[in-house]
Amino acid sequence: MKRILCFGDSNTHGTAPMRDENDVVRFDADKRWPGVLRAALGLGFDIVEEGHPGRTTVHDDPVEGAHKNGRSHLRAILESHWPLDLVIISLGTNDLKTRHGVSAFDIASSIGTLVDLVRATPMRGRPMPKILVISPPPIIEAGWLSDMFAGGQVKSEHLGSYVARMAAGRQVAFLDLTPIAKSSPIDGIHFDEATHHAIGQAIYKAALPLLS
Repeated sequence: MKRILCFGDSNTHGTAPMRDENDVVRFDADKRWPGVLRAALGLGFDIVEEGHPGRTTVHDDPVEGAHKNGRSHLRAILESHWPLDLVIISLGTNDLKTRHGVSAFDIASSIGTLVDLVRATPMRGRPMPKILVISPPPIIEAGWLSDMFAGGQVKSEHLGSYVARMAAGRQVAFLDLTPIAKSSPIDGIHFDEATHHAIGQAIYKAALPLLS
């Protein structure tokens, strides 16, 4: 059995586009992208879904709480789900919130910090897991989240190139969702069901060579 960790935010969790803060719906397991990946891979694969809404790469969120910091929890999650064959890191969108005040370059560097953390975590005699870094598509400053992400759209349009450069420098696999997925105009950051399906299929194609 090969085990894959999907480490991400609300778009890994499967949060549907939200019209307001009380409009919270999570897609069923077979509809969100890790479930699509699970179905595509078939038997012999264990998919660990670690999508936390609001999760950042390395930042304590001054509004939503320090528990949103992905770096603070990643090692514990890696040890909890050991052994792992592949770690998929799909973060960066929440770093675009105005409150964090970081550039696209900084976000890519922060994702690189998580790659380094995976490699620094002892695997107790097992091979180091392969790593696949996912860069999110550009956000849209729309809907009730537009003020929260003010200024983030322009940054997000450049994020993929910076993440690609970081991934190449660290020699890890990379997938840019920009040509594959569009953020929903309802809230500007989440995906509809059809987009989750497209993402799951794209990640399947990117992950399969890493699992051979």
